[in-house]
Amino acid sequence: MQKALMYFALGTVVSFLINYFFLSSENLGLDIYYAVAFGLAWGIAYYLDTPNFTLPQKMGLSFVAMGILVLVGTLIFKLELAIPSILKFSTVFVAYYLFASFRGSKSLRK
Repeated sequence: MQKALMYFALGTVVSFLINYFFLSSENLGLDIYYAVAFGLAWGIAYYLDTPNFTLPQKMGLSFVAMGILVLVGTLIFKLELAIPSILKFSTVFVAYYLFASFRGSKSLRK
């Protein structure tokens, strides 16, 4: 769990710095929100990367996380601004498992 939190924090910070310095949406809150979505995807993907979770459980938990992201984003911003957080989350989540699939252990943890 500690490593998953570390992945979340590191992913959030790196994503925020990239968004802030290179993309600059001129909305600091939105940059933070998208960075949290990015970091959350890395943290959850790492946390679920064990044989203890089945594929349907992994997918279900990722959909729950995306739903929470949209709900929070809609409450803070507009729905149109919350939708890109799902795209960031799902892209990172799928990329994590794509990289893991190339390893013999099918996991980035081992």
